[in-house]
Amino acid sequence: MSANNHSTVRGSFCIEEYPEPTAFVIFGASGDLTSRKLIPSLYNLFQKNLIPKDFYILGCARSPLNDESFRKKVENAIGERSDSASDSKTRKFSERCFYISGGYDADETYKELKKRLEILDKKFLPERNHIFHLATPPSIYPLVIKNLGLSGLSKEGKSGIGSVHVIVEKPFGSDLDSAMELENILKKSLSEHQIYRIDHYLGKDTVQNILLFRFANSIFEPIWNRRYIDNIQITVAESIGVEHRAGFFEQAGLLRDMFQNHMMQLISLVAMESPISFDADRVRDEKVKLLRAIRPFKINDLNNTIIRGQYGPGIINGKEVVAYRDEEGVDPNSKIETYVAAKIMIENWRWQGVPFFLRTGRRLKRKASKIAVQFKAVPHSMFYPLTTDDLNPNVLIFHVQPEEGISLRIQAKHPGPKLCMDALEMEFKYSEVIHEGLPDAYERLLLDCMVGDPTLFIRRDDMEVAWSFITPVLKAWERDPECKKTGPLHMYPAGSWGPDAIEELVNREGRSWINI
Repeated sequence: MSANNHSTVRGSFCIEEYPEPTAFVIFGASGDLTSRKLIPSLYNLFQKNLIPKDFYILGCARSPLNDESFRKKVENAIGERSDSASDSKTRKFSERCFYISGGYDADETYKELKKRLEILDKKFLPERNHIFHLATPPSIYPLVIKNLGLSGLSKEGKSGIGSVHVIVEKPFGSDLDSAMELENILKKSLSEHQIYRIDHYLGKDTVQNILLFRFANSIFEPIWNRRYIDNIQITVAESIGVEHRAGFFEQAGLLRDMFQNHMMQLISLVAMESPISFDADRVRDEKVKLLRAIRPFKINDLNNTIIRGQYGPGIINGKEVVAYRDEEGVDPNSKIETYVAAKIMIENWRWQGVPFFLRTGRRLKRKASKIAVQFKAVPHSMFYPLTTDDLNPNVLIFHVQPEEGISLRIQAKHPGPKLCMDALEMEFKYSEVIHEGLPDAYERLLLDCMVGDPTLFIRRDDMEVAWSFITPVLKAWERDPECKKTGPLHMYPAGSWGPDAIEELVNREGRSWINI
């Protein structure tokens, strides 16, 4: 699957690599992730002719299904999730779907898997290119990876013919130690170039657009530094609660679930230096350099740099919702955080002295993911009697979701008196120029894995640095279950923007949260 062997599909300033014949093997094929994301995304790629005609999908799980019953699940998943499904296309797609049942720790499962792959490869693939997607609970990863190695299924062919890629879903461990244990298991069966650690946020077009915005335009990068930028705020808000993930959430909490991956990836894209090329490793090198430059949290002063909260009862979209502790499967005395806000400082020449304020939470007022870049105020006001404090600073906002786009707030003259000034928002919305809608993040990532492009996936050192930053906080919180030394667990009503305490986090820096 070397990228050098791919043909390309070219359009107006568009280049898309076309994958070679590929088998897609899904462990956990009867589960929620497969039905909700993987099958619909693969089908959408199939509809767009971005999957080669020589392909097949082989599901593997413990559920006692066969080819026919699995195909029915596939067709149902497509019908529920794909807006543009057609009966004929769905049938053609499902005809390439197969299934084996077995335990993930059973030798017989992998013998049967190997046998089935050999049969299907002869029928569909001119050369053996396999992708194994771990869509199972994380506790199953070591079993599958170990057995892929023992069975020889993780071994690639000579001269790059017959590639094997393994997609690993987050979470990559629960702290630095467990992440390194998983990495050691991966290393015994796979080379780094075979491992695709997936963070679906990186597959979003609006997240990818950060790089293009910064490095494909000449007017922004010269002012993308401490001389012109006052602060940067990253917000990832969800209006939903823990839903069906209460069991996982009680073990993880939001710091693990969001900060270690999504938030760290967003801050690295916003703040990294320019790579010398769009090559995967050059991009990821700069991301890792940026993450290494983040100042570690002072464990004896956590309350001044990181705030945690938990939602209580409230109202979302006009409906009453229960507190986190009243959710099914949650400990009624739980101290798990459903909200985290933090101030992060980056110690390099570009960002010295510029605070990055991050906040993320569940059961907030509405769903919103935004990156706000607030520029410094003008140094002098010539518009007497207006002072510099009266002139709102410029703000550039990347709207990641749900209303994807970019906006820029500037000061402009308002019609009327000679001195009549107001804030004006210049706005670009994807929905106004792309009428067919944005592709799901998994479409981008699955296609990239097929063509062997790891740019939007997490490299080992990237993951390790992020865990090194987060783990000391997790350990401090675990040593302080009553929240006496590391700062209180602030309660906030569902339907709000989080605990009142987050205001002090920015106010002590002489700033305020930007409205979202």
